[in-house]
Amino acid sequence: MTRLGSLAERARDGERLTDDEARELARLARNDPTLVLAAASELRNSHTGARITFSKKVFIPLTQLCRDSCGYCTFAHPPAPGRRAFLTMDEVLAIAEAGVAAGCREALFTLGDKPERKWDVARHELEAMGYATTIDYLVDACRAVFDETGLLPHANPGALTLEETEALRPVTVSQGTMLETLSERLLKRGMAHFAAPDKRPDVRLATLEHAGIAHVPFTTGILIGIGETFDERIDALLAIRASHERHGHVQEVIVQNFRAKPDTPMALHPEPSIEEMELAIALTRLIMGPRVGVQAPPNLTPQEYGRYLDAGLSDWGGVSPVTPDHVNPERPWPKLQELEDVTRARGFLLLQRLAVYPDYVAGPDEIDRWIAPELRAKVLDAIDAEGYRRPEREDWFSGVDVAPPEQAYRDVEAARAGAWRVPGRVTRAPLMAALARAHSGERLGESEIALLFTARGAELEHLYAVADDLRRAAVGDTVTYVVNRNINYTNMCYFKCGFCAFSKGPKSLNLRGEPYLLTPEEVADRAQEAWERGATEVCMQGGIHHSFTGDNYREYLTAVKERVPELHVHAFTALEVFQGAEASGISVREFLEVLRDAGLKTLPGTAAEVLDDDIRAIICPDKITTQQWCDVHRVAHALALRSNATIMFGTVEGPKSWARHLVVVRDLHDEIAGATGHGLFEFVPLPFVHMAAPIYLRGRARRGPTFDEALKMHAVARIALHGSIPNIQVSWVKMGLEGAKLALEVGANDLGGTLMNENISRAAGAGHGQELTPEAMEDLIRSIGRTPRRRNTLYGAPVRS
Repeated sequence: MTRLGSLAERARDGERLTDDEARELARLARNDPTLVLAAASELRNSHTGARITFSKKVFIPLTQLCRDSCGYCTFAHPPAPGRRAFLTMDEVLAIAEAGVAAGCREALFTLGDKPERKWDVARHELEAMGYATTIDYLVDACRAVFDETGLLPHANPGALTLEETEALRPVTVSQGTMLETLSERLLKRGMAHFAAPDKRPDVRLATLEHAGIAHVPFTTGILIGIGETFDERIDALLAIRASHERHGHVQEVIVQNFRAKPDTPMALHPEPSIEEMELAIALTRLIMGPRVGVQAPPNLTPQEYGRYLDAGLSDWGGVSPVTPDHVNPERPWPKLQELEDVTRARGFLLLQRLAVYPDYVAGPDEIDRWIAPELRAKVLDAIDAEGYRRPEREDWFSGVDVAPPEQAYRDVEAARAGAWRVPGRVTRAPLMAALARAHSGERLGESEIALLFTARGAELEHLYAVADDLRRAAVGDTVTYVVNRNINYTNMCYFKCGFCAFSKGPKSLNLRGEPYLLTPEEVADRAQEAWERGATEVCMQGGIHHSFTGDNYREYLTAVKERVPELHVHAFTALEVFQGAEASGISVREFLEVLRDAGLKTLPGTAAEVLDDDIRAIICPDKITTQQWCDVHRVAHALALRSNATIMFGTVEGPKSWARHLVVVRDLHDEIAGATGHGLFEFVPLPFVHMAAPIYLRGRARRGPTFDEALKMHAVARIALHGSIPNIQVSWVKMGLEGAKLALEVGANDLGGTLMNENISRAAGAGHGQELTPEAMEDLIRSIGRTPRRRNTLYGAPVRS
């Protein structure tokens, strides 16, 4: 292997090259860039797969006065009689509101560097508005746009001190300044940066450092073709990498090509070729590694920008359907449909992101570190579990009576048709290998399961197909359901679960209904009514009432069993069991023996939420731990009380926590099945219903999963639990009837219960959930070509005397 091949291969595999090795790779690649382009593309694919991102933005040029005079720039201009130095606040908001109307989420503030230091008109205008500096005005403009329109500001004001960076942090989700070059030569007379004091390399590097110190997600980049040497380009990239390695703050590096503009000192300067740009993009990818975004503006190479995708590019930058590129006004943005067509033609998916990159908002720790508290609620409301922008036109939410998005139907149909096999579609080899292993019956590890949750495009279609094949192998084409009734005996609870809008108590928001507490006789009345209507099961759950001891739970069981002895009682979460035992001063085992002797048959697996204690500390800090939840179920099975498991997902957690939960459930099942011969009998995904949940209303959670995430949960659960838990149930209450149909086609095999009453989801804002008759259940099942079968709680044939 040649030296070039060796270096390119190491970089492709994610190994960090030293500075000297990076320079050597760059020099060798100038003569033969083929290996470097391929390595960069493969490195990008290993991390982002088919995802190519952009931000739908509105461009707000707060001022076009600047104290710098760059030889290539037409954005900055001197004062003109009768023309304001700055946009007024009303003008700023009008531009932002036009962006909102067009579906934008980013407000990009671009402006000249500190014009008040050069132009009297700028200084006087700022003083008249009550500001000492341009940055002071920018802070207020960003705040006004955020407060009035909800757009997320990104500020690109040039060189900043640390104090200025910190002042902007509470009103911007990200900031940016192009490094451009480290060449001191370009500051000389006749060069690009003559008369541009803010383009001194030390000033630009200081701004980059300040952003890292202030924990600001930052965009920077290099400008190709302004007179810098090839080696100077590499030096600039290495300086960016060094800063990023110190702070982790560089979210993207822009590789921008110089375009000559009339009436500028550089009007006749040669422009870089497309080949130079491809090599610069590829070297940026290999130097910066797989996680940093690499962007090149598509409007600056309008006929050929698709070629950049073959060089490791991962992002098209901000594209506006409303405002022009004020820096390059002669180069209009590509239409969004064109951008998508070009991206798809090379096998990729076009996804929207926010002004802040997904890695910086993909979990609670990341948001706490990188996003100012004032901005977090809006960011959470705008993102999915991976940190990308939620689908712009998706009206579906868990519990809302709205059809799934059309793309979901297309994905399921494509999975059925095997469309992921079409050549040229970009996928990640580790993910596809994990699916192949799962399809052959191998068990996947936690990291592989987490990877499956990130599937999109062809990967997603393959995921659905594998899940459906494993469903068919495990349980055939029968879809089961149970005739049951939910009895929520009280909505009074002293726990402070942030996701729960059902509980009422002194520390709740007291939403959607008054507190109530059913007597044992009232519970028995409802159980008898359920039996008379054909039910074989009642599911009893409720809040943790402040006055309850173990006797209260026992009295509910006794009342039901005395009234309807044959009715199967599926009751009491691990939390209720734990609290009942504690309040009675006995062990969990002793309390479960009391409940079993009073007629309890099985335990619901709710109160699991997400079995990751870091997440539980956020969404239900005073609830039982993962270990305690598992311990209750272990003891229950040892006493011949079987149980199922659930996951309540879509608040603040993401793929890693979901995978951890599935592994905990799988390991628990295998342990108790080995000890007792019977494990958990089903797994039930429960998408978070956000509408009236306190944690959402306080701005501390996402608005539940996207439909794709909800569907993926059923598919990944089937794959992760294959060979252990045979039954994956879909909650028609949470997913809706059409959503339930799709879940049944990607791994689920059970439709749950007819319910008769279901109050918990409705309390959180769900638009359906009271009852689905057996006839409606069977019609739904037959509509997808499957065979319905009524079951009992443990998936046997229902028996009634």
